[in-house]
Amino acid sequence: MMNSTHFRLLALASLVVAACNKVPSKEAKTVIAPAHEDPVALEQVFADSTYQLTGVAVTKGDRLFVNYPYWLDAHSYSVVEVKDGKPLPYPNSDWNSFEIGQDGQDKFVCVQAVFADDQGYLWVVDAAGIGLGKVYQSSNKVVKINLATNAVERIYRFPATVAGEEVYLNDIRVDNEAGFAYLTDSNSGGIVVLDIRSGESRKVLANSPSVKSDAAYRFSPLGTELRTGDGSALKVNSDGIALSPDRKYLYFKPLTDDRLYRIETGLLRDFKETDAQISRSVEDLGRFVTTDGMIFDKQGNLYFGDLEANAMVKISPDLQMQTIVKDDEKLLWPDSYSISEDGYLYLTTSQIHLMPWFHQGQEKFKRPFAVYRIKL
Repeated sequence: MMNSTHFRLLALASLVVAACNKVPSKEAKTVIAPAHEDPVALEQVFADSTYQLTGVAVTKGDRLFVNYPYWLDAHSYSVVEVKDGKPLPYPNSDWNSFEIGQDGQDKFVCVQAVFADDQGYLWVVDAAGIGLGKVYQSSNKVVKINLATNAVERIYRFPATVAGEEVYLNDIRVDNEAGFAYLTDSNSGGIVVLDIRSGESRKVLANSPSVKSDAAYRFSPLGTELRTGDGSALKVNSDGIALSPDRKYLYFKPLTDDRLYRIETGLLRDFKETDAQISRSVEDLGRFVTTDGMIFDKQGNLYFGDLEANAMVKISPDLQMQTIVKDDEKLLWPDSYSISEDGYLYLTTSQIHLMPWFHQGQEKFKRPFAVYRIKL
């Protein structure tokens, strides 16, 4: 069992942002719409009573993938394909055979997210931060897997200046047409921009308040501010990420406050653009709810998991927000999302707020960890 020091990367000191560095804001008023008129059913499609999961990806043909981060001592495989309700190591057992002490360059070490693109590939984000500690032996990477052959097609690695040992790569979105992927760093904060053709990468917005959790916000998924074993308030920086349907905007936000931001992807793709100009171009869309992941549907609706209310919300293109489902027993830290071709929103429940890091070393999990889906 990990002690509280293993959570130091997310238990950051309070962030003080000078007024001159404030993000330009539209000061959009978030309209809270009535709750969904018809009851929305949460259908369980997979459950694991042993291992904590975070990410989910549904591909064309309804193949279902789930990932497991190496956060606690109880850990086995990292990425699985769910077939007939059973988790099968993916793409094979070798990639899922890592043990501490081994070389992690060509094995999954601590996988944080999986993402299915529109071209038949599964993208795996290996943060390689065991127990949310420093990156293990420079083995953080993004792995691109061909779903037709179930073979690893490419491994993207990062220089220390982009994703060094203090960076925790969190979530990813891929734009195959433009040839770029975007990832968040949830430790120090920032957006990693990856040219998926050349393999070149850069990190931007590392000094922008838009990627830093608001020190004044009291993140309280259990009713009182969530604190780590040393008594410090949990602060998680840029985490959730989403591409607008037209891929013109990247939406992102810190996890432990309720602000939402966006930036034009054209600026991110221009590696000659200065970080200062990119920072000045970030748009503050206003306050919504705290969420881990986020995802757009084809109509431009953005879906959040409301961590402090055990709910799922929908934000319309005109920034109206409504709760579509709430469940205090099942929606325990809705984490990551994927939308299937037939219009189901798949979501995981990782129960992070019930981990021993926040409860004097005691697990408070309400097993199983699960994947649910709801019809949009």
